[in-house]
Amino acid sequence: MLAHERHGDGPVAVALLHGVGGSRRIWADEVSGTARALAQAGFSALALDLPGYGDSALPEDLSMASMAQAVADTLQALGFEQAVLLGHSMGGMVAQEFAATWPQRARALVLACTSPAFGRPGGDWQQAFLRDRLAPLDAGQGMAAVAARLVPAMVAPGVPEAAQEAARRIMSAVSPATYRAALGALVHFDRRAALPALRMPTLCLAAAHDRTAPPEVMQRMSAHIPGAEYVCLPDAGHIANVEQPEAFNRAVVQFLGRHFQMP
Repeated sequence: MLAHERHGDGPVAVALLHGVGGSRRIWADEVSGTARALAQAGFSALALDLPGYGDSALPEDLSMASMAQAVADTLQALGFEQAVLLGHSMGGMVAQEFAATWPQRARALVLACTSPAFGRPGGDWQQAFLRDRLAPLDAGQGMAAVAARLVPAMVAPGVPEAAQEAARRIMSAVSPATYRAALGALVHFDRRAALPALRMPTLCLAAAHDRTAPPEVMQRMSAHIPGAEYVCLPDAGHIANVEQPEAFNRAVVQFLGRHFQMP
């Protein structure tokens, strides 16, 4: 079972899936407050450490499929045959993998700052992305150096330093082995062909200053998912849940409130 924290005891579970530089801490009160906002809205928010992150063990073979399987197994062990999947960045890819594999188990999707594929395997853009993300580790530095390099380039202009520091702190705690394995899984992901078969309620939540999963990419993705809603947060970058937590949480709660009648 994946390490997790549960907030709330509502009948509808929402699995919170973090990005490649995250952990379940990204959803905590002092960072984004998403878990608490969902609990207050009547849901059971389950903030998970994906395999290799936080207190979850790193498997020998880390892939989107193995991460989705770990999420499915954890939800079942917790007594939830079905759940809403809220995934940020890489977590959004895990959510898509889950929904494509077990569509009957995904009650709804919130896909935040993510994409249905990650470039062309072996392509120049993909290789440049990997070189940039791994340069500090290849130079013998640690994850703190990775975080110091990447976070300022991922956020929108004018984002408070406290938000950037929170993102750096969480990314710095990621194991280098996990980070390398997760990037390998990420660049092989491609679920574009599965989008038209996603029939559950879906919100594609973009950020105007996101250069990793640009709004136009997310808007095209939403156009391929039947009935999907598209929302773009105007003052956020790739780490939208940390940069603009109130706007992010409001968009999520409002979307889910339209589809689930809470007691």
